[in-house]
Amino acid sequence: MISQSTIQQITSRIDIVEVVGEYVKLKKRGANYLGNCPFHNEKTPSFTVSPSKEIYKCFGCGKSGNTIGFIMEHEKFTYVEALKWLAARYNISIEETAVSPEVKQQQQTSDSLYVINNFAQQHFSKNLFETEEGRDIALSYLKQRGFREEIIHKFQLGYNLEQRDDFTKAALAHQFNPELLVKTGLVVLRNELPVDNYRGRIIFPIHNPTGKVTGFGARVIKSTEKAPKYINTPENEIYVKSRLLYGTYFARQAIDKLDECLLVEGYTDVVSLHQSGIENVVASGGTSLTVDQLRLIRKYTSNLTIIYDGDSAGVKAALRGLDMAIEESLNVRLVLIPDNEDPDSYVNKVGVSAFRSFIDTNKKDFILFQLEVMLKDAGNDTIKKAEVVNQVAETLSKIHRPEDFTKLQDYIRQCSGILKIEEGGLTTLVNKLKRDKVTKEEKRNASHSPLDAPTDDLQNAEPDINALLNNDEAQERSVIRVLLEYGLKPWDDEKTMAEYIFEELQEFHFENPGMEKLYEIYRNQYEEGFQPTAKSLLYHDDEEVRKIVVNINIVPFELSLNWDKIMEGMNINNRDVSRQDVLMSVNYFKLRKLKKMFEENQRDMEKSVSFEEQINLMKIHKVLKEEEQKITSQLGTVILK
Repeated sequence: MISQSTIQQITSRIDIVEVVGEYVKLKKRGANYLGNCPFHNEKTPSFTVSPSKEIYKCFGCGKSGNTIGFIMEHEKFTYVEALKWLAARYNISIEETAVSPEVKQQQQTSDSLYVINNFAQQHFSKNLFETEEGRDIALSYLKQRGFREEIIHKFQLGYNLEQRDDFTKAALAHQFNPELLVKTGLVVLRNELPVDNYRGRIIFPIHNPTGKVTGFGARVIKSTEKAPKYINTPENEIYVKSRLLYGTYFARQAIDKLDECLLVEGYTDVVSLHQSGIENVVASGGTSLTVDQLRLIRKYTSNLTIIYDGDSAGVKAALRGLDMAIEESLNVRLVLIPDNEDPDSYVNKVGVSAFRSFIDTNKKDFILFQLEVMLKDAGNDTIKKAEVVNQVAETLSKIHRPEDFTKLQDYIRQCSGILKIEEGGLTTLVNKLKRDKVTKEEKRNASHSPLDAPTDDLQNAEPDINALLNNDEAQERSVIRVLLEYGLKPWDDEKTMAEYIFEELQEFHFENPGMEKLYEIYRNQYEEGFQPTAKSLLYHDDEEVRKIVVNINIVPFELSLNWDKIMEGMNINNRDVSRQDVLMSVNYFKLRKLKKMFEENQRDMEKSVSFEEQINLMKIHKVLKEEEQKITSQLGTVILK
């Protein structure tokens, strides 16, 4: 884990306008900055950045957060990845808390492998452009395939010379560990001597979502019967093939913006489509999709379009992993390229415009396509047709989210029509399969202790900010706002505004659990001698707390500084209204709570059958009324019943 001192260094150095400004064109407007939201398409800017509060919020789509949250959302980083990205940006050394020797060794190995891969990428790129062999053989081959130099540089393609140990000698000269060189797959032992593994091959660096080179794909140029067309990095601490998709680093922003991921098989398909301006594309590397790869796609979009060759092998490859994709709640469509072409050759053959048009008009729903293929294979065989019904029902039973109920019903309607069976029968079968699955899971979970239960869903759950702010919203928000904004300022000679608020509200509570949590965190930190502020709580480790702080502290409008020029001497912007603000916020909060107490007391009086109980309730009513009058006299307000 990254140490707290490192996190504090990072947060103290952050300039949110500088960081966000790398992704969004910002224009100063008053104390804040305004721009077009990077998270949804908009023509009228509604994306606001507050440098003083170090937060951003889009009043169009509702996205909000601090600088770390922006990097996490935009780059799809984890919290730790975002911190490391910012640390590298501000040249801050990362200090990590104590870990076990085994974990420390694994971290050191991972770091070393990244360093070696980075060196290798630069070495191979240099070979491609700066050696005679690289230019004559590899670069000319790439150009014959239609790749321009700018796209070759973008994807950092390279070339490993045919020389037996060109890379090995260079790596050993830089004193890299021979054992780690073998672990990367770049070097192999032949007769106990280290030699290059990718000789005479074009090198495709494989980047992880943060842009680090995690492995390589090496493509042979000269045709040979013995050598495989591609060699990939063996799995190690940083390269796990089932968790990576080629091109993710270059495609992630386009996928997020277009809300669709195009999936192809090969490296050259990705590079070629990117060169054509189609950037929301990644490659599976010709293997079956895994759950981790589908979840990686799901981070950016729920819409997956698979583009494969139109031959029978391509169809079978496309159908593999369908049920997993459905379980991950992806909307999957399939496009089959005609005439034995692949995406690379087809886009070069017909042109970008025709390729885009072909994709848009030939997307087939994956479930219906699977049904079509299975029915074709079944022919007139009754037994095989029954198997098709069961298989389709099995697939449909994977659609399990409540919000997908309408989609499931639509699939059942369409599939039952194609299968020529009763819609109710298919519904019954799908529901039975769902119940069977639930029963199995319950039995399996019953055999484990609660400590063994999976926690991923809890950890990944997205707090619903609307649910957090649904009760007594205006008054509770206002109290938290003034506490964050003025809490450390003096109320009088004896106490601060925070202490005044604590005293006034000691008999009251917050309806909203999130608000109450934030209030208690502030009070605990204050009583422990810290000086909590909106800025310090903005980087609290509880995401729910961070979201509330952001949503309370940024509003869509601000007073123009011109008011002080127009209303000379009034100090509209610069006037200190903190005392009045705190007083009104606290009193309106109390009035809201008193009103609810009145209502509850009135209900109790109506239900009461005991004379003694009614007398007590009337006394409570009187006390509440006196408290209300005391507050309204302070506010100069008359409460109408």
